[in-house]
Amino acid sequence: MEKVTVYTKYNCVQCKMTKKFLEAQGIAFKEINIEEDTQYVDTLKADGFRQTPVVSIEGMAKFSGFRPDVLKKISA
Repeated sequence: MEKVTVYTKYNCVQCKMTKKFLEAQGIAFKEINIEEDTQYVDTLKADGFRQTPVVSIEGMAKFSGFRPDVLKKISA
């Protein structure tokens, strides 16, 4: 099972960059498009997120945006 979940939207440049980065690092991830799976929107908003992508990594705090500095830590 993937330890990384990426919550995305359509036409989201940072989402695309995040997914490309993970793929380039060979990191398996689960993508949840919140425009398709709208039940996640309220949860993410309740957690204080206002933009995508929101990245959830097992054992780490969720974060939003394209953060190669954080993503590099999981590829190590």
